[in-house]
Amino acid sequence: MRQGISKVDASRILETISFEKGFHFNTEKGVYIGITVTSLSDFAAKLETLDENSILFHYARGDFQKWIQDTLGDEELANRICFIQRDISGEKLRSQLVKIVQKRIAELKTQLQFLAQPT
Repeated sequence: MRQGISKVDASRILETISFEKGFHFNTEKGVYIGITVTSLSDFAAKLETLDENSILFHYARGDFQKWIQDTLGDEELANRICFIQRDISGEKLRSQLVKIVQKRIAELKTQLQFLAQPT
């Protein structure tokens, strides 16, 4: 994990945001599937059951990375997601995304616990 992330930054990345700022899943441009996530934890959970066509659609466009970086403020996670191979199946992509996002959530929670300890 990148050194120097502050408690405020880690908390902000993990917080729940408004529905309007949430990630709204589509299967193609303009076709909303009725699923919106409003936190990184919610994102990881929904990825596990989401239609793989939606995952493939958004990943190919860079939508996940853009939302994670611009809305949640986690440049580190957005960069990690960029390294997933582009021409893999929907199930492999889902698996790798879930793994990367869950690992990042665990890192941020650990960082918060570390920063909360008295010095």
